[in-house]
Amino acid sequence: MADCIFCKIAAGEIPSNKVYEDRQVVAFYDLDPQAPVHVLVIPKEHIASAQEIGPENSGVVAHIFEVIAELSRELGLEKGFRVVNNCGEDGMQSVQHLHFHLLGKRKMGWPPFPPER
Repeated sequence: MADCIFCKIAAGEIPSNKVYEDRQVVAFYDLDPQAPVHVLVIPKEHIASAQEIGPENSGVVAHIFEVIAELSRELGLEKGFRVVNNCGEDGMQSVQHLHFHLLGKRKMGWPPFPPER
């Protein structure tokens, strides 16, 4: 997608602080970290959201989780971490490109956001 910021990052058109890259995915530090370790892991192929995952592209999601496991070891997240995917407007997805947040090096709470009142 020509106007997708994550596609531009994946293509190297926009700089990022990359921690991992292969032919299918890119992982880079979030510009607005919510934890001491906050990495985004994205497919290079444009997939708008988790709602668009199907048999033709689900393999990249499995690969993303393999990368997340590798990064968790490399980044010293042996005490635990959280993986978050926001999907759609109500899920607070801010960039319409499938991405997973890898958060660690702090104690996570639950629920992650206070309920609306």
